[in-house]
This record gives sequence, C-alpha cells and structure tokens, in this order.
Amino acid sequence: MAIPQPEPGGPSRTAGTGGGLLPPQRDTPLRGSLATTACMETLQVGYLHAVAAAAGCSLSQPFPDNGIDWHVSHSAPGHTIDDEVTIKVQLKCTYQLAPHTPGAAPPAFSFTLDNEHLAKLARTPVSVHKILVVMIAPRSQEDWLRAGHDRLDLRHCCYWINLAGHPVTGRRRTTVRIPTARIFDDRALCDIMARVGAGGRP
Repeated sequence: MAIPQPEPGGPSRTAGTGGGLLPPQRDTPLRGSLATTACMETLQVGYLHAVAAAAGCSLSQPFPDNGIDWHVSHSAPGHTIDDEVTIKVQLKCTYQLAPHTPGAAPPAFSFTLDNEHLAKLARTPVSVHKILVVMIAPRSQEDWLRAGHDRLDLRHCCYWINLAGHPVTGRRRTTVRIPTARIFDDRALCDIMARVGAGGRP
C-alpha cells in the first residue's frame, strides 16, 4: 500500500487507516553534535555486539582499559581445553578506505598502528589470544545505517587478523596488512572460537 508523503507545512493522513496522522518527515535528520570519531567507536561496538549475539558469545569490557577493548567468551561442549574459551579484541574504525569490491586487487588493505598497540597485539606466547578487528565505514553518518522490515544494513564491513609475532618496523607507527578474505561475522567468530577451543590459534 502506498503512503502519501506529508504536505509541506503540516502532517498528512494515511489513506485507508481511518485518518491516522503521520509525523512530518525531515529531508536531513537532526543528528547530535557528538564528534564523528566518538560515533565511529559506538558504530564498531554495535557491529561487535551483533556478531557476538549471532555467534552465541558473551562480551565483557576490561576496566580500566589497558589497550584491549573487549573480551569475547564462547562456551561449547566441543571445546577440548576448557568448557569456555576467551579471546581479546581490539577494535579500530576508519572511513579513509573504500569498501572492498569482491574479486578486485589487492586482496588486503593497509592499516597503521601505534607501535605500542602493535607490540601488545603481537606478543607471543600468550595465555589468551588477541585479534584486531578493523571496520571500514562510510565517511558520512548518513550512509552508516539502513533499516527495513526484513533487514538491518550496517556499512561497510569489519575484517579481522591475528597479529601474533608481527614485527614492529616503524619508528613510532607500523603498517600492517589486513586480508579482505577475513570478514568478521558470526561464522568467522565461531570458527575462531573452535580453533582456540581445540588449543590452536585464532
């Protein structure tokens, strides 16, 4: 059923609904004044929560933050080293990269980390494995989210990598390569947890 658009200067009535009123629509929503970088942090956390929920994982946030954003835990009878295994997740988000096109080269993108952060992620051996999750988002908040009756689209995508053993090469910052084949979704997280639960690396 088609719903007429509101008339300029006032609400319109929905045909066939007994005269119910529709609120006036805005061409541009009145977004809050929170800094874009802060909003990007919230966006990537929302992505992580959605993936963890679909994978059947629990989340906890270390306090105080010591360079690791989240702990993700997964319980399953198939784990051999314990009934519950945990990984540490460091989140990053950028709008300075274009979304990856399947089949396009190169099959990875470059991301720069402070050497202090990389050293923490690269440490080996460890008792609790760590992964880096990098989200590529559109530059404009207008393009971050699309919602419909049958789906919720969150753009663009998160990718993950285990940097254990990665060398620190720069003076203050080091560039690492993130494979675009490693999309971070619920299936990827379940596979990561299965490997860790069997005593392996992510």
